[in-house]
Amino acid sequence: MRTHEVVLKRIEDDITTGRLTVGSKLPAERAFAEELGVSRSSVREALRILEAMGLVKTAVGSGPGAGAVIASDPAASLSLALRLHVAARTLPVEDIVQTRVLLETWAVDAAARTADLDLTAANALLDAMDDPSLSPEEFHRIDAEFHVTLAGLAGNVVVREMMASLREAIRGYVMVAVPKLPDWGEVANGLRREHRAVVAALDKRQPGKSAAIMRDHILGYHALTHPLGPDQQG
Repeated sequence: MRTHEVVLKRIEDDITTGRLTVGSKLPAERAFAEELGVSRSSVREALRILEAMGLVKTAVGSGPGAGAVIASDPAASLSLALRLHVAARTLPVEDIVQTRVLLETWAVDAAARTADLDLTAANALLDAMDDPSLSPEEFHRIDAEFHVTLAGLAGNVVVREMMASLREAIRGYVMVAVPKLPDWGEVANGLRREHRAVVAALDKRQPGKSAAIMRDHILGYHALTHPLGPDQQG
């Protein structure tokens, strides 16, 4: 085990047993290093990893607010890991599409069952996408934000952050498809209609219909340039 992993394991154990909770302050670097028999650089490396994961927040200085504190941002590590794998192109487009279907159909189904559903942000994005002067890139930037917004309506932070993390991957494959489309303007109008149909079904609290429209919307666009095999059509 590398020395910084000793620090990580100790912090993990302390969180698991309840010795450390959200808001708990970690020992100073020097004290922590001496206690565990590792170098201060190993402590700093472990803290950098935990900070990237959203489990620790650090502040420099010598006052009462300085040092490392246990935080609670589970979305940070999930988002970082997904973004890195997407950037490395290790996630096949077909798998991204199917993941979208799973996440987004569940999300709109769950959102349609929510009593205090607020569609203000979604409607504002729909209006923004109605601008006929939008380039395909501008349209799909707003489109990606729209889909992340809908995913967030279900109130599940993991689903929302997974969608946010996949945003660039989604924009990537839809933009690659644009030059292959016979008539982008007509396709864009179709996407607008489908978007509004999803929101209308949500507004009427129709979970099954919302999910069905979303599924057809996602698979339909992808099939324009990347036809799915029979086993993927479901």
